[in-house]
Amino acid sequence: MPPPTFLRETSGGTLLSVKLQPRASKNEIGEPLGDELKIKVTAPPVDAAANQALIELLADLLGCSRGKVELIRGQTSRHKTLMLHGFTLETVAQKLALVSR
Repeated sequence: MPPPTFLRETSGGTLLSVKLQPRASKNEIGEPLGDELKIKVTAPPVDAAANQALIELLADLLGCSRGKVELIRGQTSRHKTLMLHGFTLETVAQKLALVSR
């Protein structure tokens, strides 16, 4: 099975492309939308609350500290790129697959 198009492996970890939906009814990992993974958070898009909720959700899912999940692009956009430091593409894909079932 080919790797998901929303994940790209780099020397420092794995890049994750996300389309974020703030003010959702619950925090959840959604379906892939083309080259992005849809993620919903309950936090509003005010004062970076939605970005923080996204980082916390991914850190909990991956079982790591929030410092290993870095928002590198899209601070004020719904379209974001995150660096997952120290994770292989296979590890991230497996953990996301377990959640989306």
